[in-house]
Amino acid sequence: MNTYIWLALAAGVLLLVFLPRYGLLQRFKIWREDRARELAEDALKHLLDREQQGRHASPESLGGLLEISSQNTMKLIARMEEQNLVQTRGHELHLTAEGERWALHVVRAHRLWERYLADEARMPLQQVHGEAHRREHSLTEAQVNALDAALGHPSTDPHGDPIPGPGGQMRILEALPLTAVQSEGALRITHLEDEPAIAFEQILAAGLRLGQVIRLIEKTPQRYVLSDGENEYRLAPSVAANVQVTLLSQPALEQETLPAGVVPLWRLAHDQHAEIISLDASVQGFTRRRFLDLGLTPGTQISPELKNFFGDPRAYRVRGTLIALRREQANQIWVKPNPAQ
Repeated sequence: MNTYIWLALAAGVLLLVFLPRYGLLQRFKIWREDRARELAEDALKHLLDREQQGRHASPESLGGLLEISSQNTMKLIARMEEQNLVQTRGHELHLTAEGERWALHVVRAHRLWERYLADEARMPLQQVHGEAHRREHSLTEAQVNALDAALGHPSTDPHGDPIPGPGGQMRILEALPLTAVQSEGALRITHLEDEPAIAFEQILAAGLRLGQVIRLIEKTPQRYVLSDGENEYRLAPSVAANVQVTLLSQPALEQETLPAGVVPLWRLAHDQHAEIISLDASVQGFTRRRFLDLGLTPGTQISPELKNFFGDPRAYRVRGTLIALRREQANQIWVKPNPAQ
């Protein structure tokens, strides 16, 4: 009897280990293949990033980024060379045409995931990079195209980085760090660097956001002081270096400035009527389409109704219908209050 039990147990263990689709051996093989692909794709992104900066990666920079030994780094480079993804020239690593195509695919998947996680999943902005990195390796080209279409073909991720198009085309971000600004004119925030994370968290805690128009009003070795006309923002120089801006000419500033008297929807008093002027440029993808489907279009009349004891969300009447908006959403809708009757 004991012999039969041991035989049954042995057979069960063999099945558990060697089962063709679900056995531990097969699952380990899949995990190892997935890990190899992730390392290769992270390596390709590193090479692409270096080349966009006008320089080239090296085995040392690659191993440091991936946190793997020199031996494993050289094995990885050899595999990528066999796949015609990378060429080694002296001490430099260069992407081939196929390597660049693959790298852009991964970058596109990553930045679209960031857009989705920030706009639709409402994930805190300081968490979207890590989560997008975990998800970027699993999408096929068709799935990336579908995600792009569902999000309304956004042009940038939540940090301001351009999203590559389906053909791999990607515009170059023309911006300079705040620490390199010499002008006293108006500046538009076009990119917020998310690494290191501690600096990014300080930028978010200060209240700075993409698209914001600011002026540099004080610059010392100890601090940078910015103003948007209503609020002041103080940053350490090391943090200010992670805020990238573009200079605004006076005609461009006049064109982009909202008309006088325009305020965020949230500021309307109870039963105060207003005309919707525009949706904030930060409203992208599903959220923008949802706002438009709700009738939140320029020229539409809107007013707050049904006071909420807790204040958030708040009810608004638009086109004869009551809708509920959170404060964060209402602050993305610019309105002009009607003259007092």
